[in-house]
Amino acid sequence: MKAADLELLTAVSAPTVHPGGGRAVVSVTHPSLAADATVGQLWTIPLVGHAAPRRLTRGFRDTAPRFSPDGRLLAFLRSAPAAAPQVFVADAAGGEPVQVTDRRLGVSEFVWAPDGRSIAFVSRVPEQGRYGTVEGIDAASERPRRFDILNYRANGLGYITDRRAHIFLVPVPDVWAEPAVMPIAEADGSSAPAPSVPEAAQLTDGPWDDGSIAFSPDGSTLAFVSARHASRDDDLRSSVFLVPVDGSRDPVDATGAHGDLSVAGVSYGLNGALYFLAQEVGESGRDFVARNAALSVIDVPGAAPRRLTDPETQDFTESDIVAYRDDSVLVRDRRRGALVLTEVTAAGESTRLTNDTTVVGGVAAAGEVVVLSIADASTAGDVAVLGPDGVRRLTDFSAPLRAAGVIAPREITVTARDGYPVHGWVVVPEGEGPHPVLLNIHGGPYAAYTGALFDEAQVYAAAGYAVVMSNPRGAAGYGQQHGRVIRQRMGTVDMADVLDFLDGVVEQTLGLDGERVGIMGGSYGGYLTAWTIAHDHRFAAAIVERGFLDPEAFVGTSDIGSFFGDEYTGTDPELVRSQSPQAVVEQVRTPTLVMHSADDLRCPLPQAERYYAALKRNGAEAELVVFPGEDHELSRSGRPRHRRDRFDIILDWWAERLPSAHNHS
Repeated sequence: MKAADLELLTAVSAPTVHPGGGRAVVSVTHPSLAADATVGQLWTIPLVGHAAPRRLTRGFRDTAPRFSPDGRLLAFLRSAPAAAPQVFVADAAGGEPVQVTDRRLGVSEFVWAPDGRSIAFVSRVPEQGRYGTVEGIDAASERPRRFDILNYRANGLGYITDRRAHIFLVPVPDVWAEPAVMPIAEADGSSAPAPSVPEAAQLTDGPWDDGSIAFSPDGSTLAFVSARHASRDDDLRSSVFLVPVDGSRDPVDATGAHGDLSVAGVSYGLNGALYFLAQEVGESGRDFVARNAALSVIDVPGAAPRRLTDPETQDFTESDIVAYRDDSVLVRDRRRGALVLTEVTAAGESTRLTNDTTVVGGVAAAGEVVVLSIADASTAGDVAVLGPDGVRRLTDFSAPLRAAGVIAPREITVTARDGYPVHGWVVVPEGEGPHPVLLNIHGGPYAAYTGALFDEAQVYAAAGYAVVMSNPRGAAGYGQQHGRVIRQRMGTVDMADVLDFLDGVVEQTLGLDGERVGIMGGSYGGYLTAWTIAHDHRFAAAIVERGFLDPEAFVGTSDIGSFFGDEYTGTDPELVRSQSPQAVVEQVRTPTLVMHSADDLRCPLPQAERYYAALKRNGAEAELVVFPGEDHELSRSGRPRHRRDRFDIILDWWAERLPSAHNHS
């Protein structure tokens, strides 16, 4: 895979399954260099017979499909170029979609009411006079913002206190009715009102964000997640709330009195039990480091929650909850670089349904029919059905990408210097070598590399580099203790693990040149790259991208600055400095490319600017690259042309400092 092959990188959404079990629908999207945006449509996937998958819609970007409970309608989100997504509904058999919402800031999620007559959705409510609510007042002309809280911005969004997310209910229009026409003026100058979308009723309000919505099976109640407690600005707690759809009473907190929880998702089971995923965040409400999300259930309204899974052995942080059988749900366990589909019963019994190498990105069920969106070493995204013999793939959206060139990663476990097993992968380019090596470090730190097709590793391997990727201590998927060991000890065993893994891979793999090695990483990976090159000078060059580089300057500038550094590096000034790349930057002798995005609010641009300036002032060879209009997610979901530019810049850097047979000046 080359940088120009980005358009072949196809992503598949979570599926929706027709209640009859005969077909599924997914959103299939990909980066478009021509549009400089992610584009895609809905596809219908037959589950029986031999018919081929086919494109169902033709919008610019159609996503998040959901069949109505009776299967007659299909709702989804549609985005026009440079416009916010809105809810549309179409005849499930095919036909012109009908627009349901026209929210100025768009819709982020929606669910069908059980009777199929209405849809609940989440949308941000702009403060009057901001975000284009008044014609002629642009962002630069808005009145000043005043804050009395710490958490007032979010990466990828910007200011949030003047556009809170709330829940709405809208009736579903008749998609079979005669379409409304745009009236023209009468002779006297009067005219009938223009056609409009159905009017939505707002169900929640207040200075907080509401989301992750779910209808009770009888349709009378909406469950959602929110942080409405008095100390919400100082902790990470959130709760499941219940609100009657008829608006007869205010939302009620169903979980806040039952522990120090940060709730990630909520859903009802088929039998009416209320399931939710939550992390324990301790008495302080801020102890989030390497806390796995466990599944809990509220059996009947008003009952105390029961925790069904052990967060030390199972991690549902990247999962949603899908009702399956009367007494069970489907969730996805983050484990050793995979997302494993797991059935959990109301009695707390867990059954793993997929293997340890497949990344299950989404799941839907209709009766006994279970459909998955998956990724593995051969695909960036495809649709599969779960059968008695395992997973059977139904699509092959990544075939063009494989034709362009994909190399399967080799899974390796290396014993670190203290005897600890470090798990990861190496992608070895074609040819005998010896190949120069790139040590890649993932972000998080409580995240993980997987064995699935990864565009970055493929691009570097196609350029002639062996790519080494590990999940050191601090990473997710190996239990909470594995992740928590670096709490207030960043740059200790995690650095040792990535270096020992590098040495072990070079020793165990033929064709690698252990004397010609580069190092690179983003976010926490940028942190550990910067920290490592201050202590180990073996590397020909380094790339520090969107890094957490100066913990002291993180507070007050990052959208997570009020808690992230406190928990990961501590609050004692000497302890913080003992883990700070900025504090040891004068030790760096490695040529370093510092890459960042101008609108990054997670690791703000000054993190890079201060680090780069210190490198230059200390005489190190360094270059700074800043991407305009991008945030912390550039490498994953940024503008396609910027993503291509990023790859070109990276390969140019390595061509100069660590040339390969296929990438040199």
